[in-house]
Amino acid sequence: MQAILLVGGFGTRLRPLTLTTPKQMLPVLHRPMLEHAVSGLARHGVDRVVLALGYQDDAFRAAYPDGRCAGVELCCVVEPEPLDTAGAIRFAFGASGMDASGGTFLVANGDVITDLDTDEMLRVHRSAGAEATIHLIEVEDPSRYGVVVTDPDGRVSAFLEKPQPPAPSNWINAGTYLMEPSVIDRIGPGRRVSVEREVFPAMVTDGALWALRRNTYWVDAGTPQTYLRVQLDLLDGRRGPAVAGVSADASVDPEAVIERSVVMAGAVVGAGSVVRGSAVHSGAVIEAGATVLDSVVGSGATVGRGARVTDGTLVGERFEVAPGSALSGARVPQGV
Repeated sequence: MQAILLVGGFGTRLRPLTLTTPKQMLPVLHRPMLEHAVSGLARHGVDRVVLALGYQDDAFRAAYPDGRCAGVELCCVVEPEPLDTAGAIRFAFGASGMDASGGTFLVANGDVITDLDTDEMLRVHRSAGAEATIHLIEVEDPSRYGVVVTDPDGRVSAFLEKPQPPAPSNWINAGTYLMEPSVIDRIGPGRRVSVEREVFPAMVTDGALWALRRNTYWVDAGTPQTYLRVQLDLLDGRRGPAVAGVSADASVDPEAVIERSVVMAGAVVGAGSVVRGSAVHSGAVIEAGATVLDSVVGSGATVGRGARVTDGTLVGERFEVAPGSALSGARVPQGV
């Protein structure tokens, strides 16, 4: 099977980290987020992934010069202009050489990390004779998602993008789809088209959209909180055996305290410093006596001696936090 990964967004929710690195190339436990997504697809038989690129597309090509990622063939296509989700799917389908003879294909948001069994999803899709099937996940607050209502047999009866409360369902669009090539014909060429606001609602009207409800592991890793969470979940063993967070190539003083955190290759953590519930990217320096709590320190950044960085602060690449200063819930540099 072939898959299209939508990775063209600007990653504004993760600025300033994404000013220099596209979101899907940010590291998640020592390797790019993209590799976690692609390896998950590979486990279920996807052998070719088309990256629908836009923002900082050169970073992806530079990272995978041989055209392979996690053992899977990569094809990179770049939108000439932002075409929204459905427009990006149509463009990637055609520009990558996909056609109707390839049959069912998969589409996924590139910042979704999930353990979804797409083999099961494919069985549901085919047994229903669906034109498209979407994965649904249950959440407490569906207000910022596409809310989906289904019939008892799984056919989608309503698809409402970010509805006003109260929402008719707590089951939301989880960002993984199986599609038949005929879906491409539903997407108008050469303009911005939203799969959530135009294509899926039209398919609901035609009775052609189905859904699989599965509360499997799922994280939209596009916010500071969820970007951290997906890494801490790996440390905690929520996705298989727990893994070590501190790289063997990091330099950690014996008098430093590191708890439930990721410290990447080349990072330096000084004496008497505390790093807890955080991610310290490659080459970053946490100077003596500094504290980093529930935050992300970008590549090559420095947290000065005795400084405090807490409560979801994002420190941009190569930025220097002044010694003795305190940042809480901040994004530095500011105004980006």
